[in-house]
Formats: sequence, C-alpha cells, structure tokens
Amino acid sequence: MTEALIAQRGPYAVEVHAGEGYFWCRCGRSASQPFCDGSHKGTGLLPLKYHAERDELLFFCGCKHSHTPPCCDGTHASL
Repeated sequence: MTEALIAQRGPYAVEVHAGEGYFWCRCGRSASQPFCDGSHKGTGLLPLKYHAERDELLFFCGCKHSHTPPCCDGTHASL
C-alpha cells in the first residue's frame, strides 16, 4: 500500500447538500481535491464515501492524515 500524499496543509471548505454522496480522496493524488477522480488506482488507497444528512459547510481534510476522516481535525498543523 502506498502512503497518502499531502494535497494541501489545511482543509477544503465545501457546501454539502442533504441526501448527496461525496467520495473524499484518501490518496492525495486527485486533481479534483478534496474529491476522488480515480487517481488512486494502483495505490491500494480507496476513496471514502460521505453521505450528507443536511445542507451544511464542511471542512474536508486536505492533508489526508486526519484521525476523523473525511473531516479535518487539525492534524495538518503537526505535519
């Protein structure tokens, strides 16, 4: 398995919509950050599906090292 790349050292603010599914990139290679574009193929890392229960602003992890994926927990500050 390949280690995740740091896409950015901070979160991505995203408006999510109730009832929609989002595939968060775990590998850090996607050109569509913070979401998957299929660039993980061959890495052993798969995207994580997030299902929005309500409309809200979420902060998706950009460093790919959060302990609460797919959301940012501030881990990027210690990398």
